[in-house]
Order: sequence, then structure tokens, then C-alpha cells
Amino acid sequence: MSEIYLETLIDADIHTVFDLARDIDLHQKSTSGTDERAIAGRTSGLIENNETVIWKAKHLGIYQTLTTKIISMEKPFQFTDVMQKGAFRSMHHQHLFSETEGKTLMTDIFKFESPLWIVGKLFNDIFLTRYLRNFLIRRIELIKATAESVRVHTAKH
Repeated sequence: MSEIYLETLIDADIHTVFDLARDIDLHQKSTSGTDERAIAGRTSGLIENNETVIWKAKHLGIYQTLTTKIISMEKPFQFTDVMQKGAFRSMHHQHLFSETEGKTLMTDIFKFESPLWIVGKLFNDIFLTRYLRNFLIRRIELIKATAESVRVHTAKH
């Protein structure tokens, strides 16, 4: 199983960051490069525990669908989504949030397995892990920019 671990310090309160991380509309904005859209299940707003989303996106030149479900949520500290159906053999994404000195530390732990055993593992090592890391970083950068701009806007008023 491959794992991507990312930590991001965001100058915003934990509730704002938590809500932005589970905002389906913001997620779709961050993935415009892959034309990712929520097509069934929860398709907009803030996803909640036990809800599913079916995503359609173009990755590596091929349109694919991915069904994910939120399997645990403790507001505003964590939520976890897993793949129920899709191209991966398995996928598990844990989102963790903690407060530190008036800021929020957001941690993403993304674990996945590709199909095709050894061939899949080689593909992960050579290409897919870097591709997915960059995909997650684009999402994280938008969450950070949005959260910090909300804080600045609120502070001015």
C-alpha cells in the first residue's frame, strides 16, 4: 500500500478549515484541471458522516468514476473517506485537524493500492504517487488560500 502524508499550517480557525475541507463545491473548484464533478450522492455543500459521493473525473486521459463514503467524522477534528467503488484496489483518506497557536494544522493521510499487484506497485512507485500528491496539494492550496482570505476579510470588518 502506498501512502501520501501532507501537513499544512493554515492561519485560520479549525472550524473554518474543517468545513472547507469537506466542502464539495470547493473540492470541485480545486480539481477543475481534471474536470472532476460530483454526479450522485451528496453533490454540493458540506459532506456529513455516512454520506457518499460519486465523482466523475478525467485522470490520465480517461474518464473514471469513484464512489467514496465518509466512514467517520468527529467535528472539527477529523473525518475519513474510503473508496467503495473505483479504479483503485483500495483507497483510504484521513483528514486530521488540530489547533496550534491560533492556527490550524491540517494533516492528510492518503493510502491507496492500485490493481494489478506487482505492475500496479511499479506504476505507483514510478508515477501515480507523485501524480496524486500534486493533485492533493492543489486541493490543499485552495483550502489554505480560501481559509486565510476569509480570516483577513473578517478581520477587516
